[in-house]
Amino acid sequence: MTILHIDASARSDGSVSRKLTASIVDQLGGEVIRRDLADGLPFVDEAWVGATFTPTDQRTQDQKHALALSDKLVAELQAADTLVIGAPIYNFGVPAVLKAWIDMIARLGVTFKYTSDGPVGLLEGKRAVIVIASGGTAAWSDIDFATPHLRQIMTFVGINDVEFVIADTLGAGADQKIAAAQTQIDALAA
Repeated sequence: MTILHIDASARSDGSVSRKLTASIVDQLGGEVIRRDLADGLPFVDEAWVGATFTPTDQRTQDQKHALALSDKLVAELQAADTLVIGAPIYNFGVPAVLKAWIDMIARLGVTFKYTSDGPVGLLEGKRAVIVIASGGTAAWSDIDFATPHLRQIMTFVGINDVEFVIADTLGAGADQKIAAAQTQIDALAA
């Protein structure tokens, strides 16, 4: 099994989502492709958008360069059997760098296509395990825009086997919630 391990927390020390994703990766075992988004990603810009709408065989060197990182991120995703994503909730949504990753991998004709019945994901047969961590926002609540967004983007690119490990509202009893999340993680390999 090949695992794409993605962490989006800005914190390297004391991050609950990082601790839990590391535990999941250890539990699952296999080859690991590591992507730490705290290192930063660029946002899509006009050059990037123009390059994505140019047929591959007609792209200029500048356009190929504009898509180089996106191509690498997509290749990591395509190579993985399982995604393990650590997603803290920042201000009710995903961290900006995780949104930048999503924008870089959601590629027409590469990870999804449009049909007369609507969009179809091209990354079928993969699994995603997503850790949601928050200080005060309850997962799946009316103010949580991160968890449903992540489920939607996974489905959009064809990943329908999505499981969430929730460690939310940690500001009100972190130890118990982390222990409950770890119990869920222990059951993943079973």
